[in-house]
Amino acid sequence: MINLSAIALLKKTFQLTECVKKIMTTKHLRIKELTEAVGGGITPRMVRHYHSLGLLPQAVRSKSNYRLYSQKDVRLLQQIVTLKQQGFQLSHIRQILQEVEPEAQTSTPLMLQLQQQYSIVMQQISQLRQTAAALEGLLGRDKDCQLMQAQVLAQLKLLEVESQTGLGGLEKLWSRLDAQVHAHPEAFGESLQYLLPELSNRSEIEQDLISKLVLACGDVSLVSFIKVSPGAIASCREALKLGCDVVVDISTVAAALDETRLSHLGCQVKTLIDNSHVTTVTEAEQAFWLSQEWREKLLQIAKGSILVVGYAPSVLVAVCEAIEKQKIQPALVIGLPIGFSHAPAAKRKLMQLHIPFITIQGTFGGGLLAATALNPLMESLIEKPDCHCHLSC
Repeated sequence: MINLSAIALLKKTFQLTECVKKIMTTKHLRIKELTEAVGGGITPRMVRHYHSLGLLPQAVRSKSNYRLYSQKDVRLLQQIVTLKQQGFQLSHIRQILQEVEPEAQTSTPLMLQLQQQYSIVMQQISQLRQTAAALEGLLGRDKDCQLMQAQVLAQLKLLEVESQTGLGGLEKLWSRLDAQVHAHPEAFGESLQYLLPELSNRSEIEQDLISKLVLACGDVSLVSFIKVSPGAIASCREALKLGCDVVVDISTVAAALDETRLSHLGCQVKTLIDNSHVTTVTEAEQAFWLSQEWREKLLQIAKGSILVVGYAPSVLVAVCEAIEKQKIQPALVIGLPIGFSHAPAAKRKLMQLHIPFITIQGTFGGGLLAATALNPLMESLIEKPDCHCHLSC
């Protein structure tokens, strides 16, 4: 999904590698050095193309007629590359760059362009989602509900057209397939065998975790956004064996945790924002901001605890800051807050820390997913206490 913080992207100071920093010590760069400094797959040919389109101003020339570029040119080209990677067309990028004023905090024409671009992307996602849903409806059938292979392949030809014009002829296919669903319960495991991407490079425990997260939200595309840090599962298992505290941001997350297994392991659940009236992401975010009590309580979390954040982005931001300052030392952070700007930023911050974590990039999140990330790990520890498959990946 497109990131709507385009203004921030344009004004951001890009972090350069040590190699690039050495290049930038020179006053001017040649075109090859420029592309190396910018990265992102940019080539000299693309730079010359951007010159011809007016995206980049014409470069000054050396006495030997080489194009020379300044640090300002590097930042401008980085902005172009970033916006292009976010899905913007070159014509839109030119308009955006013309609209943005360094000292302006907001720009109505710019926001209108972003909304228009967002609308276009969402339409494309909607069309692709319809096609994906049709494929899932076919691939996700267990053997008792499948049509003959030839019949299915014949219907696949309709998908591209149907995804743009409506259900149409696919309704006949669904009616025949759906007629079988009353005969037996759905075989989720069998369906996922056809739908999930290749996960052989993941441990058995991690594969199970990913499957449970997908089933919790019904979205197979979630897989590519799930991030499990090296050592996260091992750290989680060791903490659970020791009967660690499990600290959640609000009581809604605690309600989704497997209390029976937590009790069996000797783990105690503690709620950070300990207010039964706080049950939504909006309430959780406001409560954490308005009361210093919860921030102070965060700093009292015991060493080796497991933190599960399923709602408030600001809680995860505060967790990351406390870890950076070495004020808390959790064994694992499950960071799945909800939000469209602060939540993705908080998750990026979490992934930059050298601590065990489980998160889902972007806006995906919620209490159910956060609890689902921990429940399978408790289950695997109890059922397979001596399993070491997670140490080989």
